[in-house]
Amino acid sequence: MGTDKSFLPVWIVLFPLFMTFAILAARRHSEKLRNILAVATTAITFLSTAALYPQIAAGRTVSYELFSLLPNLSLSFRVDILGFCLLLLSSFVWLLVTVYSLDYMRGDHAGNRYYPVLIANLAGCLGVFAAGDFFTLFLFFELMSIISYVLVIHEETPEALQAGFKYLIMTIIGGLALFFGILITFELGGSVNFGKGLLITENSSLALAAFIAYLVGFGMKAGMFPLHVWLPDAHPVAPSPASALLSGIMLKTGAYGLLRVIFNVYGIQFLQNTGWTAILAVLAVITILLGSAVALTQEDLKRRLAYSSIGQMGYILLGMTIFNTRALTGDVFHIFSHAFMKSTLFLAAGAIILKTGKRKVEELAGIGRQMPFTMAAFTLAAIAMIGIPPFNGFLSKLAISIGALDAGRPYYVIVLLLSSLLNALYYLPIVIAAFFGLKEEQEGDPAKVADAPFKMLVPIVFLAVTTLVFGFLPSNLPIDLSRVAAEFLLAGGN
Repeated sequence: MGTDKSFLPVWIVLFPLFMTFAILAARRHSEKLRNILAVATTAITFLSTAALYPQIAAGRTVSYELFSLLPNLSLSFRVDILGFCLLLLSSFVWLLVTVYSLDYMRGDHAGNRYYPVLIANLAGCLGVFAAGDFFTLFLFFELMSIISYVLVIHEETPEALQAGFKYLIMTIIGGLALFFGILITFELGGSVNFGKGLLITENSSLALAAFIAYLVGFGMKAGMFPLHVWLPDAHPVAPSPASALLSGIMLKTGAYGLLRVIFNVYGIQFLQNTGWTAILAVLAVITILLGSAVALTQEDLKRRLAYSSIGQMGYILLGMTIFNTRALTGDVFHIFSHAFMKSTLFLAAGAIILKTGKRKVEELAGIGRQMPFTMAAFTLAAIAMIGIPPFNGFLSKLAISIGALDAGRPYYVIVLLLSSLLNALYYLPIVIAAFFGLKEEQEGDPAKVADAPFKMLVPIVFLAVTTLVFGFLPSNLPIDLSRVAAEFLLAGGN
């Protein structure tokens, strides 16, 4: 394992940030140019990220320090196997969602604001995953969090503004907690750089305070109980492509941060000796069961999907507390799986709402016959969420479950099975009603509803296929990357 110096990680993060200003300028002259620049930015970013693969596959780490602020405190970028997985996933999903947005946002009242904000958010997320230290991570984490507020309030309805206010308050709380944890880490370890060994090695009240601060800061963004309260309100009011990114990608910044805390700040031995990961494990179990149970009671389609995201993030939080290769492989792979599954579901829900105006689950009877491709994609993703083989949701849950058994924690398997049952209870009725339910004709209903427009349908179907295809391929690239990332983390994550 070695390190290569390269400007490419800096380019991957700063290119979309610079293009934000280009899109801001272009929007005043041409809507078509604005859209082309947005799609081109995400495409170039994805290809630039993929260009890192040969070095990452060879076991190298790619890094670059822009400048130093203080001794051991700098603005630096560093991509290892874990960061690469998240960079590749984010840029790929962002590209598809941007293409989807072209038709979804056509004629929207604030389209000129939407695209620059969308691309600036991409830069924020990528900056988190490519950060070489906690200081750089914090800067981009805050950039992403604040700019995401604009996506939450995009519709500018009273509900959107109220949800945005709640999100902003929780963001400020999480940011302050995260800053507090980083400050303590710098004081105790003398550095906040990744790849420099463990940053906190001695048990103390300050070390515990930092751990709790990290749980609050990153747990809020990951939708962890009891810091999840912003999420069910923010997702339903945001535009559906923004909801797909909020759930599919931005929640993962919190999970990624906690993985860095566990494996780069404290280390396995330290946390096993102190037992502090039990705090995270308990909160993860509550998050899984609460999110899954409350989703069952929601009648608004996007709100049901939002609570489902909470439960699914609980799987990721739980998996990172089980320190063996199988569990961590499933943990990282579920980051891939959930991004594919939930992005599909939110994009499909957006297409349904756009074409029919219907948001309530009870109103979706017969919609599968009117929008067959959209609902077929929704069905694939829903089955994957339940965990039916050979879909990717099954593969990640299976790996976490086997890892839990290897670690002597069979009760975690019971939690995962119970959650899967709840998933079936709130997803299958939607699918059954959509294809086999009888639609009640109401005055004002259109005679026929067409399927989603082509630019929306292609990303939906493409993402839906990914939930199934990796289960059949002889070589499953996401799970192979996840396995290498798991082994990297267990070896010290440096």
